[in-house]
Parts: sequence; structure tokens; C-alpha cells
Amino acid sequence: MKSLQGILWLVIAVCAVYLALQRHAYDLSPVVEPGARLQKLADGFKWAEGTTADKSGNLFFTDQPNDRILEWSLDGKLSTFLAPAGRANGMYFDAAGNLIACADENTELWSIAPDGTHTVLAGRYQGKRLNGPNDVWVRADGGAYITDPFDTRPYWNYDQAPQGTQQVYFLGPDHSALRRVTDDLVKPNGIVGTPDGRTLYVSDIQAAKTYAYDIQADGTLANKRLRCSLGSDGMTLDTEGNLYLSGTGITVCNPAGGKIEHIDVPETWTGNLSFGGADHRTLFIAARAGLYSIRMRFAGANRAK
Repeated sequence: MKSLQGILWLVIAVCAVYLALQRHAYDLSPVVEPGARLQKLADGFKWAEGTTADKSGNLFFTDQPNDRILEWSLDGKLSTFLAPAGRANGMYFDAAGNLIACADENTELWSIAPDGTHTVLAGRYQGKRLNGPNDVWVRADGGAYITDPFDTRPYWNYDQAPQGTQQVYFLGPDHSALRRVTDDLVKPNGIVGTPDGRTLYVSDIQAAKTYAYDIQADGTLANKRLRCSLGSDGMTLDTEGNLYLSGTGITVCNPAGGKIEHIDVPETWTGNLSFGGADHRTLFIAARAGLYSIRMRFAGANRAK
């Protein structure tokens, strides 16, 4: 009897220690602000995606199946910025304050002005429509890199990839011509670059790898190398060079490629993430039906100017 009681007390003690560690896990995190906890800001979306913040820190994201772009303001209010929105998916603000969006209804890249009017920047390569622009990162000079995987949509009347391959494309600052800059990826998805415009990170989600490339003067890519052994749906970067990848929760990899943190999110999938808020230290997470946030130790690297 005493033996059983001893075992019971041991189990209780272990459980107590485990719960205490769980409760204080983020306080020991190298990237999460001590005391910070994940917060749900809003829900009811069909598939939240495409997070990006404007220069003030207001968060914009898409509810892609419902064809709308939403804004979560600094004062915590949710509103619709644009609907319909070309079935916008990944987005990024350029230096002029335009929202560059992967509008996959007609497999196009849009520039959306603050008043909601849009201009089509690209939609075809070598005479064929793109597969379905998914995510975008814009350099300081306006040059844009887009990933172009193929995922069938109910509003398309075809079921084969128009390009026959799934790669990354570059649109120069003058927006005159689209250029394919990779040729060996399986299915690229998340993408982000460094503020100095020298390095591009691309997730090959189907290969479960994220690669780094050197950006050349003409926009082409060189010196492909493994950044971390994990793919992602969306990506962002902090000022310390840590890479944040979405998918099953959020995984953070340090500059050496090691996994240093995992942020659990109570949804089956996290589609995208971005830093925002007045000081750019709030990490916003679009997770299928919900929008979440958590405070971080460091600010996001790519803050809109």
C-alpha cells in the first residue's frame, strides 16, 4: 500500500513539474517575450492567410476562400479593406505603401493602392498563365519575388499546372518583365528576404526544406544552400536573423539552422505570419479559422518604411 502511495505521489510531483515547465516555457524562450502568451484576436474565417503590416504596424491579412482582405488595426479593430480581392493570398507592402498581392483568381500579381484600386503587375510567363502566385516578398527598390506552386482551385477550369513546373519568379522594379529565377524546386511556398536585399529565403514545402540564396544585381539567385530542414507555408524574419516558419504551429530557426522554439497554435494549420504593431514586436499568426498574436523579444526585420 505504501509503495502504491509512493508511486502516486511521484506521478503527482512529475505532473506538477511538467505543468510548471509548460506554464513558464515562453519565459525561457530565446525569442518570446517573458510573460507573453498566445492570444486569439478574431476567428470565423474560412482560411486566414497573407499577413503583412503597413508602416504604422496595422496588420493586413486575407480570408482567401471568402475573397477579402481584412485589417486588424493598432487599436484592435477588425475591418474589411477590400472585397472582392482577386482571391488574394500572400501579400507584402512596398515602399510606396501599395499592397502587393498574389491574386490567384486569374493567377496574377496585383499592386493595390491605399484606396483599394488595383493594377495588374504580372500574370503570364512566356505566354502562359502562372500556376497560382502564392507568396511574395518585395525589395526596398520595388523588385518582387513570388512563389508559384500549383494547388487546384474550385474557380479554375483546369487541373494541370500551366507552367509545367513550380518555381520562383522575379519582377524587376520597373515591372516590365517577369523572370524565372529557380529551376529545381519541387513546390515553393513561403518566401522572405533580408532588409539589405542580399539574401532570399525560399521554402520548398513539398521537399520539407528551406533554402537561402544570394541575390544578384540583376535579381537572379546564386549559391543555393540549406537554411533549415523544414518547409513552411509562410515565413518571416526578425532582427536577430531568426527565421519563423508556419505550418504545424510556428517553428523558429536560428541563423545556423537550428530549431530554437516552437509556438503551439490551437488550429490544424498556420498559413502565414508577420510582425506588426507600433514597435513591430508583435507576431501575428493567420491560422486557418483564427488570427492570433504573441509578443516577441525582437522586432521583425522587414518593417515597411
